Amino acid sequence: LVAFFPSPCSSHGFRGCVILRSMKTVLPPSRRALLGALFLMLAAPALPVTAHDFTAGSVVVDHPYAAPTPAGARSGAVYFRMLTNEGRQPDRLLSARSPVAARIEIHESTMEGDVTRMRALPALELAPGAAVPLRHGGRHHLMLMELKQPLRDGDRFPVTLVFERGGSTEVMVDVHPVRAARTSAGGAAHH
Repeated sequence: LVAFFPSPCSSHGFRGCVILRSMKTVLPPSRRALLGALFLMLAAPALPVTAHDFTAGSVVVDHPYAAPTPAGARSGAVYFRMLTNEGRQPDRLLSARSPVAARIEIHESTMEGDVTRMRALPALELAPGAAVPLRHGGRHHLMLMELKQPLRDGDRFPVTLVFERGGSTEVMVDVHPVRAARTSAGGAAHH
């Protein structure tokens, strides 16, 4: 620890000294706690962020995640709690890529009778102020095609999202089992 404190060195013509000692021998416990808290507040911006939010221009990407896949699976999916366009201009998710898959498609799921159908979209529209969920069991998701290896619980992998206005941003996707959630209609949905 290097610290600058007024000290007896003042008698040598210095207004303070650089003290190279442990905080324990220089400061009483109450001051050590205060200095430690101050250090953490100042150092916090430099620490790695583990939050689940990312931005691309005015689009906020909230909580990217994927479900584990069984051994031998050739596809998987990436979900987001929400894609929110906080801007005044429309934006579009144009594409995505990741080293874990040969390609990624933007998919939309629709119900036709009792059958769920998926189709690839050329882009996902994000109107100004729109908040679009891409949740497990929901209408939209990103489909990982030709997986290079299974997605295992606890894995993390990068996905680069390309937006028309917001440009490209890399997000980190956490792999974990999805959990059931309640919909506003009272039925079960999945996270």
